[in-house]
Amino acid sequence: MSSGELRKHEKFRSRFLRNQRDLIIYTPPGYRDQPGRRFPVLYLHDGQNLFDGATSFIPGQDWHVGQTVDLCIQSRTVEPLIIVGMYNTKARIREYTPTRVPKLGGGRADRYAKFLLEEVKPFVDREYRTLSDSQHTGIGGSSLGGLVSLYLGLKYAGIFGKIAALSPSVWWNQMVIHRFVLSAGIEPHPRIWLDIGTREGPRIVHDVEKFRDALLEKGWRLERDLHYERVEGAEHNEAAWARRVGPFLQFLYPAR
Repeated sequence: MSSGELRKHEKFRSRFLRNQRDLIIYTPPGYRDQPGRRFPVLYLHDGQNLFDGATSFIPGQDWHVGQTVDLCIQSRTVEPLIIVGMYNTKARIREYTPTRVPKLGGGRADRYAKFLLEEVKPFVDREYRTLSDSQHTGIGGSSLGGLVSLYLGLKYAGIFGKIAALSPSVWWNQMVIHRFVLSAGIEPHPRIWLDIGTREGPRIVHDVEKFRDALLEKGWRLERDLHYERVEGAEHNEAAWARRVGPFLQFLYPAR
């Protein structure tokens, strides 16, 4: 079976964030052979941790997204899709958080949203054969990348119909994301994958489950448009998240 291909767009500039970063884009097996076909898209943060152990935060530890997606597409459990990995920058904490916190800083997620929605997405939709509507567009990440995925995915539910939040940092600013969900009118409901490992810290499972309950209160339904997983023994690292790539793709992008 053929495998997908990776293409890197280096030094992609943002006028909103006044910085630049690499984008790494996965196109699925069959992308070249079917020039008339368009594909769903998933935007993932922390792009250097996704495909290559040489560029990842902990050398040698990456999410193995390429191999995993290839296998899922070949076994017909996941529909062929395009994956856009957006590298993080030195401003990661600022860009991935919706509010500013004393001592930690942060609070530029709305500006990061402009970068994603007005710079990256139009570029990807222009350069690649995408299905650009919300039903076929997802956003995802882990840790603070999971937090910003929830914030942007819920705030722009008309653009993102799918959210993957792996070990999201829901604790940020006294659970501001929790208050955001309860106060926002979110329509339509994006389909959400939410998970947490039991060895990520004493309070974090409780906080994520409290956030899950807030979603249920707002009308999400388990296994319809929300999947929650408490992963026994899983720690807060790339190796743990790599094991969840196949399952979250199967929930968000099931093969038809």
